Amino acid sequence: AGGDGAAGLARIGGSMDPMMSDGMTAGQIGSVPANVEEDRRHLVEAAIVRIMKARKALHHNDLIAESTRQLSARFVPSPQFVKKRIESLIEREYLERDEGDRRVYVYVA
Repeated sequence: AGGDGAAGLARIGGSMDPMMSDGMTAGQIGSVPANVEEDRRHLVEAAIVRIMKARKALHHNDLIAESTRQLSARFVPSPQFVKKRIESLIEREYLERDEGDRRVYVYVA
């Protein structure tokens, strides 16, 4: 019985698509060339900056939803991918977190 359980776990683990660090699933690795990946990074960042420039401040979930909605005509980014681009924009000081509520992003003019 113990061997069956281990085989079952291994089979289930192998059939799942674990999330990778860049916000893509394992099944997507290799399906997107590096240049397309870079283009998508720029598209996501541009969308985030446009949204934040217009809204000035926005809650995390609203920014993810609006970014995904704007980009859905080209491709649908994963929330993890959008979050990584937001973090990159914070590092480069395009955005900052609100002092009162850390889940709110503020556009830095």
